[in-house]
Amino acid sequence: MRKIVFVLSLATLTLLFAQSPAPYRVTGTYTLGGDGSWDYIVPDPPNHRLFIGRQNRVMVVDENNGTLLGEVVGIQGAHGTAVVNSSGHGFATSGNDRSVGMFDLKSYKVIGRIPAAEDADAIIYDSESNRVFTFNGDAHSSTVIDPRAGTLITNIPLGGKPEYGASAGDGKVYANLTDTSEVVEIDAKTAAVERRWSTAPCKQPVSMAIDTVHHRLFSGCRSGVMAISDYQAGKVAATVPIGQGVDGAGFDAASGDVFASNVDGSLTVIHQDSPDQYRVIQHLQTPEGSRNMGFDPTNHRIFIASAKFGPTPAGARRGPVLPGTFSLMVIARDSAKH
Repeated sequence: MRKIVFVLSLATLTLLFAQSPAPYRVTGTYTLGGDGSWDYIVPDPPNHRLFIGRQNRVMVVDENNGTLLGEVVGIQGAHGTAVVNSSGHGFATSGNDRSVGMFDLKSYKVIGRIPAAEDADAIIYDSESNRVFTFNGDAHSSTVIDPRAGTLITNIPLGGKPEYGASAGDGKVYANLTDTSEVVEIDAKTAAVERRWSTAPCKQPVSMAIDTVHHRLFSGCRSGVMAISDYQAGKVAATVPIGQGVDGAGFDAASGDVFASNVDGSLTVIHQDSPDQYRVIQHLQTPEGSRNMGFDPTNHRIFIASAKFGPTPAGARRGPVLPGTFSLMVIARDSAKH
């Protein structure tokens, strides 16, 4: 049965979903503008704001109306943001200079610099250990930071190139290793890798979301598959097809829906029937290139970034972002489908 599912094309899935009511729809679009490409979209649920990495800065946007609240400037090679409301600090990876900028969550001013490692990319906060973890792609490591003092604790060798990660809230942190197609489990307090397992048949895992109630990890893979791992058992429990070029993922515990945002211009919506049983329920069209997403569990909204691009230079993946075209799409579950 799995082999049949794997060969279903997205076009076929789209036709199947067109025959039934779509549970999610675009509810609005905010035009934000500004120069440069973008990376991770990180929600701050208690304050309903978004932190969006934009090459040399981090944009801070009001979720409710798309207003630009401010910018964290001086971030060279901006990728991810970790929000630590308990200390009043935010942390932004600055990949070009192998550092992390610590900033004030009210003024958005950078108040400290922490050394990280080559290709400092994604970054998350683990509340159980009260530590921040970066995932340094080319360095094959994770930098551990004290969020109150803004100081380096250590660097953890991971044995592969990490992409995104997640905190289980129980002292364990997980990360995808895209080059080895594995998930690693980190003990947040000892700052050491405890376990690792393969995501096969899912290859090149990048995005990650987590279901802490059922102990499941959702790894979106560039091979067009999402791997669902039982992180207590340390193994893949199920796989489902998704779009191509995934870079974002989310999980809504209230609805049991899992999301994958893809560069091919799609948001794949998957429903969790049980911890080990999943089915794709929607293939929502989005602008091509809109592979990054953020999910706010308090209002159940999905935020996807997009823009229009100029001509693609030789050897490049895509053209430059056209001035004034960067925007944020808001997606929500249709109230009639609740």
